[in-house]
Order: sequence, then C-alpha cells, then structure tokens
Amino acid sequence: MSLIITDECINCDVCEPECPNEAITQGEEIYEIDRNKCTECIGHYDEPQCQQVCPVDCIPLDEENPETREVLVKKYENLTGNKFTG
Repeated sequence: MSLIITDECINCDVCEPECPNEAITQGEEIYEIDRNKCTECIGHYDEPQCQQVCPVDCIPLDEENPETREVLVKKYENLTGNKFTG
C-alpha cells in the first residue's frame, strides 16, 4: 500500500527531504503523499523513511489503496529506471 499523511500532521518539514521518490509535497494545509510515487521506500531502504522520522506518527498505510510488494517493486523500477535487486 502507499502511505498517507493524516490531519495530525504538524508540518514539521522532516518527512519531505527523506522521501527518495519525491512523493511528499506540501499541500494546502499539511504535507501530502503522491501515491503514484510512493513505494514505501522499496528499492531504497528497508523501511519507509517518512514513518521513521515523523515525530507524531501520522503516516499510516493507506488502507483504501492496497498495493502488493510486487506492485511497489514495479513502481520503483518505473520511477527510477533501475531493476530491483532486493
């Protein structure tokens, strides 16, 4: 699944620079994640970096947009042009 940022976001600015796919951007009121770019950091890191740095724990899985690991790997390959080796 891709991740989402809930309205508990405090706009602390720590998640955006951690995203290797540039999927996180400032929205009108809080940061937002582009689900077309979010791979949960597959291909880059073992765990989603935005979740690791978020001080208020407001970045859960987007239950309304389930994605398998295979879908996330394919998305990583399409975004980066690299073959997944993990």
